[in-house]
Amino acid sequence: MTSPHTFLHPEGWAAPKGYANGMIATRGRLVALGGLIGWNARQEFEHADLVGQFEQTLRNILAVLAEAGGRPEHLVRLTWYITDRAEYLAHLKELGAAYRRVLGRHFPAMAVVQVAALMEEEAKIEIEATAVLPETEYPA
Repeated sequence: MTSPHTFLHPEGWAAPKGYANGMIATRGRLVALGGLIGWNARQEFEHADLVGQFEQTLRNILAVLAEAGGRPEHLVRLTWYITDRAEYLAHLKELGAAYRRVLGRHFPAMAVVQVAALMEEEAKIEIEATAVLPETEYPA
């Protein structure tokens, strides 16, 4: 099955590492996910650290995306909101490993933004996601 989107990479640009510069949806159904955080289905935090919350956040994204019939390769954009840039930079390898465990080697367009705080006091990360599902993979 062909992808419902195309990666945008200007000629002569260095290859991005762990993200895409841009993506264009060529067909399909748009799925927008609200900001999800790293708590479990009971809205309880099992991890106090950024890496643990990040991995749970990605699992939460997949759970909501699955409700629409989507999978990781359908993601076209992720916007991360983190509360501690230093913690993020100190754990890049662990964050990358957690990402690959949950989402594999699909890297959509992404942005990471440091914010002063999130609405849930214990939350260290919140991620918004956008996906495009192929036309043949969702009910009419």
